[in-house]
Amino acid sequence: MSADLQWSIIRNNSSFLAKSLGTTLSKDPNNITGTNSFKANGLVNKRVAGVSAAEKGVILTTKAKGQLIKTTLSRGGRRTIKSIRAASTGSHYRPDLTDAAVRKASAIIRSQKNKSVAKRRSRKHKN
Repeated sequence: MSADLQWSIIRNNSSFLAKSLGTTLSKDPNNITGTNSFKANGLVNKRVAGVSAAEKGVILTTKAKGQLIKTTLSRGGRRTIKSIRAASTGSHYRPDLTDAAVRKASAIIRSQKNKSVAKRRSRKHKN
């Protein structure tokens, strides 16, 4: 079945749809942008680029021969972003989704960092 036919069926009837304030969003795990569009949909496209959080790092999801391949990237922020760029743009896989994938991976990596709490200084009390 062609991707266009699948999209015409799924566009308005999908379990991943979430409608909010006139905007239709998608909860599909392989949809990077979160918008309900043909370009970002992970169900109908032959090539999928999905980014999700791992316990430590990021999981990059691609599709090959109809099967989803999940790769865990957890060797540091810059190296993770470099490998996401290489997987999408460098290999001509999905260069149109590169910026969205890098943006989402950066947000996930930033959220996984430990936040250092500033030490509170105590004042000496006057007697």
